[in-house]
Amino acid sequence: MLYFNVILKKRKDMAKKRKADEKNNKNTKNIVIVISVLIVVLFVGVGLQLKSTSKETSDLAPLIDNSLRRGEMRPTLPPSMFSDPLIAEAYQLAKDIPHVLDSLICYCLCDRPPFNHKSLLSCYVDEHGAG
Repeated sequence: MLYFNVILKKRKDMAKKRKADEKNNKNTKNIVIVISVLIVVLFVGVGLQLKSTSKETSDLAPLIDNSLRRGEMRPTLPPSMFSDPLIAEAYQLAKDIPHVLDSLICYCLCDRPPFNHKSLLSCYVDEHGAG
């Protein structure tokens, strides 16, 4: 009889443990769902905020940090000069964000002779960037 009581107690303990584990799993799932929803809401909010801001350079002027610029002042070549759409797009981007490209070092070693470029922007003031 004592043996059966021990077995019944173990079964009851196991059932309690199983219920506790199920509750913990349910709580963990709920936490994951809440965090996922918050992340989605955050990204949607940021996306709407970015969409609502104007893309004009004059609106971005306060955000531009010119202290990082490396000194390239020549204008970029016009994108319409290139028939390859990828090259034209690259030159258009260089035209749109010169402050960013002028703050980056070009890693093709064109800062050395014969090119002597000041920054990545320098690659787009001539046909070097189409290269």
